[in-house]
Amino acid sequence: MAVPSAADRGAEREEMVRRQLAARGVADAAVLAAMAEVPREVFVPEDLAAFAYQDGPLPIGYGQTISQPYVVARMAEALELRPGDRVLEVGTGSGYAAAVLSRVAHAVFTVERHAPLAAAARERLRRLGYDGVTVRHADGTGGWAEHAPYDAVMAAAAPRELPAALSEQLAVGGRLVAPVGDPLGGQSLLRVRRAGPADFRTEDLGPVRFVPLLPGTGEERRE
Repeated sequence: MAVPSAADRGAEREEMVRRQLAARGVADAAVLAAMAEVPREVFVPEDLAAFAYQDGPLPIGYGQTISQPYVVARMAEALELRPGDRVLEVGTGSGYAAAVLSRVAHAVFTVERHAPLAAAARERLRRLGYDGVTVRHADGTGGWAEHAPYDAVMAAAAPRELPAALSEQLAVGGRLVAPVGDPLGGQSLLRVRRAGPADFRTEDLGPVRFVPLLPGTGEERRE
C-alpha cells in the first residue's frame, strides 16, 4: 500500500475537521485550527497510521488508547481556553491531546502513569517542536502541584469520583473537564468551574466512555 504524502495527510486532517468536528457542533476556531494542524498519524503506532483520521480511538499500548478526534476537540472546546492559559492534562498517552492543547493555550503540563508512554511522548513532542508541553511520569490522580494553579485541567481517563487534588489545583475562574463514573457502567463528561475558593459548579456535558483513571504508577495493564 502506498504511503500517503504529507499533502494527503493534510487533506485528511482538513476533511476530519469538516466532517467529524465542525459538522457535529465543534465551533471554537482555535480548537479547529489546532486539530487541522497537529499530525495525528505521528501520535499513533506506525502500523495504525493509515487509520489516524478515522472517527474512533486507536490503541497505543499498555491498555491505553488515543481518543477519537471528536472527543479531543470537544473536551478542548469545553475548557474554554485562552491564549495565555496554563493547562494540566492527566493522562498523556501518546501526547496528541497535549499537542492540540498547546496550540490553543500558553503552556501544558501533562502527567502519565506509564513510564514508557511518558518517555515516548516526551521525545515525540520534543522532536516535533511542541516546546510548550512538559511531560511528567507520575500518578495523575495527584495532579502536578508544583505548577498549580491551572486555568484549565483536563483528564483523559475516568475516575469513579473526581480526585480532590485536581479541583484544588484549579485557579479561581478555571475550568476542569473530565469523564467521571464506573468504567463498566455509565460515565459522564463533567465540567467543573471554580467560581470561588470553595465554590465549585458542575455541569454534565453528556455520556462518554473512557479507560479508568487509576492511582499509582506502574506497568500493569488496565483491564
